[in-house]
Amino acid sequence: MREILHIQGGQCGNQIGSKFWEVICDEHGVDPNGRCTGSDLQRERLNVYYREASSGRYVPRAVLMDLEPGTMDSIKGGRYGHIFRPDNYVFGQSGAGSNWAKGHYTEGAELIDSVLDVVRKEAENCDLLQGFQVCHSLGGGTGSGMGTLLINKIKEEYADRMMLTFSVFPSAKVSETVVEPYNTTLSVHQLVENTDECMVLDNEALYDICYKTLRVTSPSFGDLNHLISATMSGVTCCLRFPGQLNSDLRKLAVNLTPFPRLHFFMVEHDVCGGPTQRPIPDVRRHVSRKDEHQGGRRQMMKLQNKNSSRFVEWIPNNVQSSVCDVPPTGMKMSSTFIGNSTSIQHLFRRVSDQFTTMFRRKAFLHWYTEEGMDEMEFTEAEGNMNDLIAEYQQYQDSTLEEEYDDE
Repeated sequence: MREILHIQGGQCGNQIGSKFWEVICDEHGVDPNGRCTGSDLQRERLNVYYREASSGRYVPRAVLMDLEPGTMDSIKGGRYGHIFRPDNYVFGQSGAGSNWAKGHYTEGAELIDSVLDVVRKEAENCDLLQGFQVCHSLGGGTGSGMGTLLINKIKEEYADRMMLTFSVFPSAKVSETVVEPYNTTLSVHQLVENTDECMVLDNEALYDICYKTLRVTSPSFGDLNHLISATMSGVTCCLRFPGQLNSDLRKLAVNLTPFPRLHFFMVEHDVCGGPTQRPIPDVRRHVSRKDEHQGGRRQMMKLQNKNSSRFVEWIPNNVQSSVCDVPPTGMKMSSTFIGNSTSIQHLFRRVSDQFTTMFRRKAFLHWYTEEGMDEMEFTEAEGNMNDLIAEYQQYQDSTLEEEYDDE
């Protein structure tokens, strides 16, 4: 069994991470006390995300960190608060005040050794550690600053293990924190170099889904977190359950990352069979066949042929599918899409434009320089982000050239 160690940091990271554990506990039949009442199918691969304690309870293989105690207190007081190991709650008292420098260099640097000690203990309790999954936001101070610091330290110590992040990108539609473009750009600068797979969760897109598709007039963080937790469940279901065609973190990276820096993935999740969900014709046709795996492959080939101009010719077999026999709780079936597309550059352009507007005026820069940061680090981060955008644009242009050559 190849285990995954889950880490959640900052207010946003802890909220979406806790929601993720609620969802997967429900899917595996694990109650809030850690007792598993699920079927043999639900139990079969529990060890990927849970560790069985000597008492027979199943304990999440999770580390929870924050620079202030508030979010931790609310998790402990929640329904699933007692399922986590008490020692795996690691928190400070000061907070990061939405300041990346505090999370990465000052307050976060003081707490990081305590977090790494817990990470090592959990890693030592694994038979064969597959990798790490980190939940965090890029807009605040702890999830972005301390989150990327932790990712860097883990990558140094466990260089051959996979590093997957669920990274929430901020939006002015959802938050009014003015320095979010700084925090995000400084974080992306680190994520480009030190992660293997980054699942991009864009608050702007989540807000639009809630407002335009689900008709929620004033979407709350709870509404957004519900979408994120469902998507995280879908992304990880083939890691957590046996199926006809399984996946793992390394397979995902091999199939989705043509160039090392371009590992920022778009994710989409659809469900079928719930009271308010729309049907998914492709998924329904796909799973109604006698041989689901072969049916799925045929469906993917049709999709690829229909949209051939959108796929690059120099990556053969660039559509992969995994089939899992266990649908989400209360649903007939679901489908999760993970894609690597040059169109994700629009998100980075949005952040880059906001960053440049503030940085050329040196607005709020003293918040960071007072913590010991240098302006040069901002310039380097901006350059790295622009290089990333240029790299995506380069491959988008080469695809368009191929299209014109064919015509």
